[in-house]
Amino acid sequence: MAYTIMNKYFSAILLGASLVGLTACDDYLDRQPESSITPESFFSTETDLAAYSINFYNNFPNHGSVYGYRMGTFSVDNGTDNQASVDWSSMWAPGDWKTPASGGEWDFGFIRQVNYFFDNVMPKYENGEISGNITNIRQYIGEMYFFRAYAYWRRYWLLGDFPIIKSALPDDKEVLMEATVRQPRNKVARFILDDLSSAIELLPDNSNGGKQRINKATAQLFRSRVALFEGTWLKHHKGTALVPGGPGWPGDASLLGDFNIDTEINYFLTEALASAKPVADAVVNNLTENTDTPEGYGPKLEILNPYYAMYVEQNLDGFDEVLLYRQFNTTISSPVYNNINMQLIRNGGDSGWTRGLVNSFVMENGLPIYAPGSGYDENWELQGVSATLQHRDSRIRVFTKGDNSITFYDNAGNPTYWRSGWLLEGSDGVRAVTGFACKKGKSYDGEKQNEAKGDVGSIIFRATEAMLNYMEADVELHGSVDGSSDAYWRALRKRAKVNPDYNITIAATNMAEEAKGDWGAYSHGSLVSTLLYNVRRERRNELIAEQLRLDDVRRWCALDQLITTGYQIEGIRFWGSVYDVTAGVNPLNCALADGTPIDPTVDVNGGEGLMSDPAISGPYVRPYQISKLQNLVFDGYRWTRAHYLWPIAQSAFANASPDEKVENSVIYQNPGWSKVASEAPTNID
Repeated sequence: MAYTIMNKYFSAILLGASLVGLTACDDYLDRQPESSITPESFFSTETDLAAYSINFYNNFPNHGSVYGYRMGTFSVDNGTDNQASVDWSSMWAPGDWKTPASGGEWDFGFIRQVNYFFDNVMPKYENGEISGNITNIRQYIGEMYFFRAYAYWRRYWLLGDFPIIKSALPDDKEVLMEATVRQPRNKVARFILDDLSSAIELLPDNSNGGKQRINKATAQLFRSRVALFEGTWLKHHKGTALVPGGPGWPGDASLLGDFNIDTEINYFLTEALASAKPVADAVVNNLTENTDTPEGYGPKLEILNPYYAMYVEQNLDGFDEVLLYRQFNTTISSPVYNNINMQLIRNGGDSGWTRGLVNSFVMENGLPIYAPGSGYDENWELQGVSATLQHRDSRIRVFTKGDNSITFYDNAGNPTYWRSGWLLEGSDGVRAVTGFACKKGKSYDGEKQNEAKGDVGSIIFRATEAMLNYMEADVELHGSVDGSSDAYWRALRKRAKVNPDYNITIAATNMAEEAKGDWGAYSHGSLVSTLLYNVRRERRNELIAEQLRLDDVRRWCALDQLITTGYQIEGIRFWGSVYDVTAGVNPLNCALADGTPIDPTVDVNGGEGLMSDPAISGPYVRPYQISKLQNLVFDGYRWTRAHYLWPIAQSAFANASPDEKVENSVIYQNPGWSKVASEAPTNID
C-alpha cells in the first residue's frame, strides 16, 4: 500500500493523506473505484482494517529488506564486538560521523499513517459501525496500536527525546510547531508502553494469519524489550546529559513534571518483568530441541538439529519459540525470496564472529576458558576453528563453519565442504572476515545458493528473548536471581549443552579477563558485578546475529572505555597455525578452490595485503590492521559519548523554525551534536 504525502512546512508530518492502493486482499478488486474511496466509506469493514494494517508489516527488518547486509538480518550485528565485516563504520571513528544535511530518523510518515487509521477507525469501532468478525476487528486495531508503538520505538531508541503526536495533524504551521516539541525520553517510553498495553488487551493469543501476524505474546515481548531498554538506559546513563534532567540535558525542564530518575528506573524494570514473564513461562519448557549434531541437516535434507533448523526452514509455524516471522516463497507466481544463502553457502558473506565473542562462550563444564580446570588448551587455536571450539557451549559450535564442515548437498546428496580459504579469497564482499564464519541461517540445499531461490524464514520476534529480558530486569532491580530467572537460565544452558549450574560460571568469572573481549563487562566505564555480567553473557551468546547487540551495549553505557582506549577486532589464530602456508604446516584448509595454498601477503602500508602483520598485530587475524590506507580504525574502535544517540539532520531544524533559521528551531539537537550539517560532535563529558 502507498500513501501520498504532502506537507508545506514539515516534509515528515503527513497531512491530507489519500489512500492510493490497497493490495492486501483479493476481494478489494470488487470494491468501488479508488477515486471514490473516502475514510467514511473505507474504514467500515473487517476486510478494510485487515487490508490497511497488513501493509505495515514491511516496516519490520527481514532478510529481504535489510539493504546493504549480504546475509540479511544475520549480519546486522556487524560493527560490534560480536561480528565484523570488511568495512568499518564511522561510528567507531570519532570525528568522521557528522550531522547529516537531511534524512535520518526525524520522520513522522510512519506515525502519521497509523494516527490516520485511529482518527478514522476508533469512532466507528466505539459506535459499533464496523462490520465483520469482532475478534478479527479487535486484532487489526491491536495491530495498529502495536505499529504505532513500533514507529515510536524506531525513533526513540536512536534519538531519545521525541514529540508525542496522537492524531493526524491539520496543515497549520502553528499547530505543527507546537506538536513538534521534543518530549523527555521517559515520557516517550511510557507512551510506547501504553500503546502496547492497548495492543495486548485487543490481540488474541492466536492471530488470524498465524505467526505471520502479531499476537498477544508478541506485544508482551516487545513491551518487555522497550521497558528494559529505558530502565537500563536511565540507570547506566544516570548523571549525564543523555537522561532527562541530567547535567547538560538540552530539554525543557518544565516538561519533566515530578520526574525522579530512580522512580522511573524502578517503574520500567518492574514493567519489563511483568511483560516478559507470561511469554517466558509459556516457552521455558518448550524450547526447540538442540541435538548438538555436527551438521544441521542430512544428505536428503532431513532435519538433524531442530534448533539449527529454526533459523533455516521456510515455514516456522511449528517452532514454539517463534512468535512472529516473515515467510518467503519462491514457488508462487510472484515469488518472494531472499539472497542470504548466496553468501552463506557460497562464501564468507563479508562477515565473521570476533574472537571476543567466541571466547565468551564457556566450556561444557560451565567454566570460562581461562579458568583453572576448564579443560581449554590454547594450543587448540593452532589446529584450526573446529579444534578451537571443541567442548564449548553448543551454540558457538552449531552456528560456526568448522574446518571441512558441509556447506551444501547436491541433488544426489553429495556434500561440498567449507574452505577456510575464504578468509583471504575473493572480493571484499564475500570474505570470511575473521575466519570464524557465520553458519546461522545457512541452508544445506545446494539449489538455494542460486539467485532468487532463497526462502529462509526471517524471525522478527522470538520468545526466548523474554526469558533473557526477565533475567536481566530481575538482576538490575533486585541484585539477585529469583525462582523464575533461575528456571529460565538453567533451561537455556541445558539446551546449549552447558552445565545448568550458572553459579559455577559466576564463581569462576574474572572480570579483567572478560573485559578483554566483551564490551558488556562495563557500564559507564566501570566493570559490573560477576552476576550481572553473566546475565549479559547469556544474552550475548543466545542472541548472536539477531540484531540486538548494538542496542544492548548502548543502553548499558558499555562503550565509555573506548573513549580513551581503542578496541581491536580480532579473529582466528592465523600465524603459525594450520592455515599459515609460511609455517610449513598443512595449509589445505586455507586454499583456493583447486587446493592451491594461498600466500598470505602482508602489505600494511601499501594496502595490497591480505593479512595483518604479525609484527604489529600478533598472531590473530586483525581485519582492520591489514591496511593503513584511508583507515581511521587501524588503532582500534574508538568512541565519544555523543555517539550513544544519533544526530538529527540539519533540515529538520530549518523545517521546525518560524523563519527557517536553524538557530530559531523549536527542537534541539542531541547532546554534543551540531545543528549544522557536516560537523562532527563535541565532547559532552
